[in-house]
Amino acid sequence: MFYSAYHSIDVVNGEGTRCTLFVSGCDHACKGCYNQSTWRVDAGHQFTQQLEDRIIADLNDTRIRRRGLSLSGGDPLHPANVSAVLQLVQRVRHECIDKDIWLWTGYQMSELTTAQAAIVAQVDVVIDGKFEQTLADPSLKWRGSANQIIHTISKGI
Repeated sequence: MFYSAYHSIDVVNGEGTRCTLFVSGCDHACKGCYNQSTWRVDAGHQFTQQLEDRIIADLNDTRIRRRGLSLSGGDPLHPANVSAVLQLVQRVRHECIDKDIWLWTGYQMSELTTAQAAIVAQVDVVIDGKFEQTLADPSLKWRGSANQIIHTISKGI
């Protein structure tokens, strides 16, 4: 898997202070996408074990309390990302007990593959649906267009 950016401290992409990973790879090609540089699956940097370890360490850092991890892109559920994203969310669940996970995807919940659904089962909040420029609304919280839906998977959110 490749990624375009990692922010160890982010207050924009989800509730509270978070770690945010922008993965590469997206086939949706939404008109008006603000992150077109992440569309290619090999854009940016190789996701390494060292970065995965750093994300876990950052989430567990008691000096700066993070509420959780946000996964955006690109698309975390792109087929090229599924294996690495599943491993990451499983580690977060196992090693970062009180942290939540948010995920943005252009796929709709109803069209997920078994592998993509395995990731979603580990996530607390999913914002699904392609960005639709004609439905764009900057006043919407956590999403760019009115067709995108915020799904609360965990009962604790």
